[in-house]
Amino acid sequence: MKALLDEYYRYDLHNVGFIERKQFIDEESTLIYGITQSGKTALIKNYLLSHKKSTYLYIDCRDLRLDINELNDSMELFCKENKISILALDNYNEAIKLFEIDQIILSSESRLELPYRQIHLALLDYEEFLAFESKYDSTALNHFFQLGGFPAMHRIPSEERVLYLQSVLQRGLEPIEFSILAQASKMVTQKVSAFNLYERLKSERKISKDKLYLHLQSMFERGYLKSLSKYNHPNAVKKLYLCDIAIKHALVVQKHFGRLFENLVFSELDKHQIECYYDEGIDFYLPQRGQIIIASPFANEHALFKKVEALEGFIVSNRVREVIAVTMNLESILSHPISRIEMIPFERWALGDD
Repeated sequence: MKALLDEYYRYDLHNVGFIERKQFIDEESTLIYGITQSGKTALIKNYLLSHKKSTYLYIDCRDLRLDINELNDSMELFCKENKISILALDNYNEAIKLFEIDQIILSSESRLELPYRQIHLALLDYEEFLAFESKYDSTALNHFFQLGGFPAMHRIPSEERVLYLQSVLQRGLEPIEFSILAQASKMVTQKVSAFNLYERLKSERKISKDKLYLHLQSMFERGYLKSLSKYNHPNAVKKLYLCDIAIKHALVVQKHFGRLFENLVFSELDKHQIECYYDEGIDFYLPQRGQIIIASPFANEHALFKKVEALEGFIVSNRVREVIAVTMNLESILSHPISRIEMIPFERWALGDD
């Protein structure tokens, strides 16, 4: 094992073209968690490369040559002998024993109960996405629809992106989880229960309810799937969303632009940790802001006004201050007696101060 540790210690790390993210590693021991290809490795390498090479040891725990027992027996002594002060374990395996050292940096898909700083690294929001664009012009939003929030997609030729993402997801998920994700991609923005998914999947493959529920819960916990509760009805069926619309592009031939757009709006709210719910006729209700948000890419004033009329009871009883229709490019303020109504293009809404 010492020979393998020596090999890792001698490695020259490369992190070509790294672009800063909103999250960053400081001098604390840190766990970075997030789904596959969210940028965890790049963040770790960027931090390590700001230090003297002899002070850190970087190990990718997916390396099949690693024997966990031998690693546990030798790693602490190796670090002491080489005066290593920073230990970085990428794709951390919980069977690996941790020990006292100046700084430990771990990455994982899941949040772990460790006394370290915890960083949840989500996929790119729209503001971060723009930093990855070679130029910022009127095509940026359409590009965001095509690529989604996976940082690596900017480096993949357009004709290879679908197969690339399929391969990434197949490597990162168990077969049943990949099937769940493919089925969920057909049902985004709909009210979907675990039983609904089970009914769809059992016709495709042999699976027990218990096994499906277990894997489904894991996918929610790791962030591949997202759900939205109904306001004041926590036991009602939740709406289902993907962590990124690029997954739907990669796994489903049929596209439904309205649903993709709603998922995109949801993702921005989710990445900024904004409390929201759905209700009948309401895509997103933000109680702390007194807002209703409607994902309506091609809204017109007349249709929006009629929609708001149907929601007047909810608006009055919940003291909603404003209704915002997020659109592709339409912009307008409507006069309404009980609430402010505004149509805001997605780009301006996503980059707004709020």
